[in-house]
Parts: sequence; C-alpha cells; structure tokens
Amino acid sequence: MGHARNYLSFDIVRRVLEDYFGYNCLMVMNVTDVDDKIILRARRNFLLAQYKSSGKSAEEVKVFTIEAIEAGIAKQHKKVAEMEAMVAKDAAEAEADPDEKKRAFALRKVADLQEAVKGEALKGRQAAEALAAVQALGTAGGAADAEALLAVGSDYVAEALDRALGANVTDPTVFRAHAAKYEREFLEDMDALGCRRPDVLTRVSEYIPEILEYVTRIIGNGMAYASNGSVYFDTQNFRSCGHTYGKLNPWAVGSAALAAEGESNFETSEKRSPQDFALWKAAKPGEPAWESPWGLGRPGWHIECSAMASSIIGSRLDIHTGGEDLRFPHHDNELAQAEAYYHHDGCKQWVNYFLHCGHLHIEGLKMSKSLKNFVTIREALATFNARQLRIMFCLQPWNKTMLYGEQSRSEMKAREAQLRNFFGNVDAAIRNTSVNTNEQRWTTEDFDLNNRILATQAAVDAALRDNINTPAVMDALSDLIKAVNKYLADKSEPGAARALLLRKAAAFVTRILSVFGIVDGPSDRLGFTETSSSASSNDAAAARYLDALAAFRDEVRGLAKAKAAAAELVAAVGQLREGVLGGMGVKVESGASDRSSWSAADPANRPGATSTSYIDTVVAFADQVQSLASSSAAPGDVLAACDQLRDTTLVDLGVRLEDRPDGKAVWKLDDPATMREEIAARAAAAASAARKKLESAVDRKAKELEKLEGLAALPSIQEALSDKYSKFDAASGEPTHDKEGNALEGKAKDKARKDFEKAAKVREPLSKKLAEDPAALDKMKAEVEELRKQLAALGTA
Repeated sequence: MGHARNYLSFDIVRRVLEDYFGYNCLMVMNVTDVDDKIILRARRNFLLAQYKSSGKSAEEVKVFTIEAIEAGIAKQHKKVAEMEAMVAKDAAEAEADPDEKKRAFALRKVADLQEAVKGEALKGRQAAEALAAVQALGTAGGAADAEALLAVGSDYVAEALDRALGANVTDPTVFRAHAAKYEREFLEDMDALGCRRPDVLTRVSEYIPEILEYVTRIIGNGMAYASNGSVYFDTQNFRSCGHTYGKLNPWAVGSAALAAEGESNFETSEKRSPQDFALWKAAKPGEPAWESPWGLGRPGWHIECSAMASSIIGSRLDIHTGGEDLRFPHHDNELAQAEAYYHHDGCKQWVNYFLHCGHLHIEGLKMSKSLKNFVTIREALATFNARQLRIMFCLQPWNKTMLYGEQSRSEMKAREAQLRNFFGNVDAAIRNTSVNTNEQRWTTEDFDLNNRILATQAAVDAALRDNINTPAVMDALSDLIKAVNKYLADKSEPGAARALLLRKAAAFVTRILSVFGIVDGPSDRLGFTETSSSASSNDAAAARYLDALAAFRDEVRGLAKAKAAAAELVAAVGQLREGVLGGMGVKVESGASDRSSWSAADPANRPGATSTSYIDTVVAFADQVQSLASSSAAPGDVLAACDQLRDTTLVDLGVRLEDRPDGKAVWKLDDPATMREEIAARAAAAASAARKKLESAVDRKAKELEKLEGLAALPSIQEALSDKYSKFDAASGEPTHDKEGNALEGKAKDKARKDFEKAAKVREPLSKKLAEDPAALDKMKAEVEELRKQLAALGTA
C-alpha cells in the first residue's frame, strides 16, 4: 500500500491533467530491474530456497536461525548507536550556527536523521521479537518445525547465507527472474487498482547501451571520473561548472547516512569527495555484469532513470513524480546527472516540476517493507475494492502524509455510501418522473439547485487548479449531493422534481468521479461500450417489473399492518397476476404445490435475461403471499416474507429496496456484495446492542438478587438488637425492655423505636418483595440463570 500511495495518487493526478484539463501527456515509467537492493534480494531468496531444500534438521535450522538473528540484532544496535551519535553531533553543530538560514537547513537534516533512527530502532525491536519467537519454537516436529522456524527468521537467515555464499551466485537468470516476477505482480496490482498503464515502459537491463553513452558523455563534460573500474559523479566539479547540487533537499547534502540510502559501499576510498556517487559500478562476485569501457560492471541506481527518461523525452521533463523519500539522494542525483549530460546544451533545469507524494503512515511510521509494518495491495483489495481505495486516496492531499487507519477507512466508506445513495435517489426520481407528462417550468427551488450546480462546478475547477486539491473537490461534491437530497425532500410530490436538472447534477458528479478514476471514464475503455453488463441499467422493461414488484409488496405490507382478512391478500395477488402482469404481456398460470409458471403473451417478444429474473421474482413472491393467505398466516409472517424479499432475494439480484415512511418503497440497482456487507453490519450492530442490553439486564438483576440475598442472610431485627434490648412487643416487634430487663419509657423508648425502624428500613426491600410473592428469591435466581444462558448463547451464535 505504500507503493499504491505513490502510483495511485499520481494516476489521479495524471487523469486530472488528461481528462479534466485536456493535456496530452506522454508518461514514461522506469522499471529498475538492476540495482543494489534487487540484486541483494534476488541472491538471498535464491540462497534461502537452496537452504530450505538442503534437508537440514529442525535443530540445525534453529541453531543457525538464532545465530543469524543475534547477528542482525548486534548490527542494528551498532547502526542505531552510530546514527544517534551522528544526530547528537549534527544537532549540536546546528544549534551553535549563528546563521539562521544555515541553522534551519541543518535542523531539517537532523529531523530527517531522527526519522531514519526511528526506522532502524524499529528493525532492532522486530529482530528481538523474532529471536524470542524462534527460541520458543520446538524442533520435535521435523520438517514442519524447520519450516515454522524459517517463517519467522527467513530474512536474517538469508542475510547470513549471503555473507557466506553470496559471491558464488553467478547465474544471471537468478537476478532477471526475480525482477521479472515482481514487475509482473506490480503491473497486475496496478491494473487491479485501476491505474492507467504508462505510454512507455523502460527497463534498465534493456537500456545498457544508452546508460553507457550517458556516463561516457558526463565524463567527457568533466563531471565524472573513473576509479578502479567504477565511475563516480564529481559533485565538486559539477558545482564548479555553474550547477547547484542538492536542489530538492539541500539540508541533506553532506549526510552520509541519508546519501547512502539505496547504495551499498557508499563510503568508499575510491571517491574524490564523500558526496560523490556511483554512475557505474565495477563487477563484484555474486552480481550481474556487462562490458563497458571501464571493465565489467553494472549501472549505479541514479544513472538509470536519467538515461532512460532522457532517451525517450530528451533534455526537458515537464513533470517528474515519486515518493517523498526519493528527494535525496535519488532525485537530486538524477537532476545532477542530466544537467551534467546536457551541460553544453545550456541545461540548468532538467525537470520543470517535481511532484513528491506524502508517505503512507501506519502507527506513526512510514509503511514500508523494510520496517515490516506494511499491508500489501492484494491484502487491501481483499478487504476493500479498488473504488473504495481510490476514494480514500482522493480524500487526502496527494502531497501530504496519508494515514492508513480506521478513521480514514471509515470516512471512505461513509463517502462511498453517500455517493451510492445519491445516484440511487436521482435514478429513482428520474425514473418516476416523465418529462413528457409533467410540468417543466422552474420554481425557486429549481433555480436554487441550478445555482448550486454552477457554484460547485466553479469550486471544483478552482480546487483542481490549486495543486490538484482532491479533498476540496470531494467536499464540494458532497455539498452538492446534500443540496440535491434537500431538493428531492422539498419536491417529494410525484412529478415535482425536474428530471433534467437532476440529470445535470448527477452527470457532473459522474464526470468528476470519472476524472479521478472512481468510475470508468471514456479513456478507460477501448472501442464501443455496449456490453451485456450494462443491460440491466438500460432495460426499461426490466424497470417496469421492479416497479410492479415494489408496488405489490407495498400493498401486501399495508394489508398485513392493517391485519386485513386473508381474502384481501388473495385479491391483491389476483390483481397483480391478471391486471398488472397481464397488462405487461406476461401470462401467469397456477401450478402444482402452490407454484405458478409464466409465459410471454407474445412469444416473439420474450423478455430479456434481466427482465426474466425480475418476473421470476414477482411470480414467486406472489405465490408465497397466496400460500400465506391460504394458511391464514399471522400478519407478522407476511411482514417477515416482505423483509426476506428485500434483504435476501432482491439483494442477490443487485436490487436495493428502501422502505419509506409513506409506505412506498423505492428500488435502486446496487452491488450485491456491498448490500450484503451493509446487512451484515446492521445485523452485527443489532446483535451487539442486544448483547449489551442483555449484559445490562444480567448485571442489574444479579446485583438486585445479591442485595436481597444479603438482606435475607441478616439476622432478624430482634437478634440484631439483642445486645441492647431483652424483650420485644409480640405484635409490633419493637423493643419493650432494655438489656437489664427494665421496661423502656420516655426517651429510652423513643430511641428503641428509632433503632427498630432503622433496622426495619434496611430489610424493607426484601420484606416488600416477599410480601408480594413469597417465592420471589427463587424466581429471581431462575431469571438470572436464564438470562445468563441467553447471553452465553449469543456468544456462540
């Protein structure tokens, strides 16, 4: 999903440029199939696969895995300590710098380093967790245990194997097969997300001649030098030639920790300056290599993009996109290489606009594979569809940090539901409004809605011109949708809403959603667009059958609520079969077992597949109502049948039926999976509410029972007061004599009465309960036990 943040965000940007502003874009995508990280991963995966098939015992695997992880932990501790020391040193130097501008630059560099330290520290913690997990695993299960051990520690084992055996991997197909696998999966993921394919796709392995020519020319222009079979970019001479190095992230220039990202052996003695970087790397054991004027070797990471993009576009790129973390060193080095290559053409600016998308964050850290805190695109698409993810991305600025959390997912679902309901409401309103028969003169409400549409169009245009501000666009569309919903509420009478005006509002919303790729636009399809999948939405006859079904169900529900006689239900069924369906050219015949059959009155005009499925549903529901009426079913059973039609039968057909307060249901076409998800969510919410209600009842009843049982366990009033009084009145129970046997009089008698009343008040709840029902406690115990059983049943349902 971190990769999706980049490619999906810039797919939206590209679509806005092409489909909204009308630019003719040539999009080039560079595929890096040769670089340090890819070579390392390919080699390690190959060695790990060999190790897994070597037949090692689980005990051997465990010992080796623990050693590998411990080495990884030590490496991370050392790296974090070195980086923390670097941060402290750079921070102290920054604070001491009297130049405010230089101090600000230096502090930004420190902030970048601090973020890098967080990531490396996380890797150390993850290694410690992996070590604990491996140590806890057993070895008695043989191969299964060995597999479980490697499932936890594979990355560390692969690294250890690479240190020992990496130089022996010489087969070039190992590296190409690894890159090809992930390139294929990447393109499949982009297709699944609905991203448009690039116009040009360049692979490093196919552009080696162009890269060699690029490096040779930079050397000829005096801004690169060969050293021990490698070629390095000369940053000092680049500056001497009038260029600026580090345009995009100037505060990071000079930081070895940041510059080394993505380039192994960055701090080598072969370089003239610590800031210089490799254009061509001399061959090493365990790496692919090509012939060059400087001997066997391979391209450096940064040169690939400059050479390939230049070979297609030339000396000036309008837009270059990428992730925020590529500003430095990658994009700054790309710029430097291209300006050096085109130096004698006067190039001082190879790229006009750099667009860097913000990171995708999860739990406060950048989502990345190296930090093992990532969600794959395929995992995300198992939970959400591509439209939902695109809505989520449109709701956050493309150039800011994006949070992938519950709040953003909830907002996405709410916006999708708003859009779905909007289109359904407009479709229902247009469907039930005839332009030919209804008045079309505009009222004040119509003028107001039209003005809102115009204002929304202006707001959307302004937002897209303002750094392609998609969240502002989505908010503007949301406001328009609210205005349309209010308009429909105000124009609830049949024929009052202006269908043409509603269509205008919905068409504009659809257009902007298509620009963002949330719905398909004209550029997303090839050739003619008429397909069978669109038949249901364009089949007017099919709509008539749904209208008939909704109206019949409304009538049945009304009769059931009024507790009408069974004969009235039977009459309604007859009217549907003979009057409504007969009038539509559908002939219904009664069959055995309360099941009817139907046929087209005109065999030459047989309904299509969609209409047929709807007629089947109408006829089957009518049979069910007929059967319920014949058996004198209770009104609740009839209403339950109506609910089942709404929540199950029609959902399977992709029809959403909404019951309205006025008793007239409205149908809309919708995605069955989405509706099932909503129904499941409502059921889960209802179950949760029921459980909470039951838990509250159990808690309340149990506390009441506990209190009463506590009162029942108390001694009688006479026993409780026996330490003060010796005799009590037989009728009232009040004390009559003190402890010594003296009769109580005056104040002593008043005090005794108060003591008695106090004790009686404590016991009063129990006495009242028992006075009402002598078996009250036993019944309460049984009630609490039954409630607990119901609660337990909910837990296992």
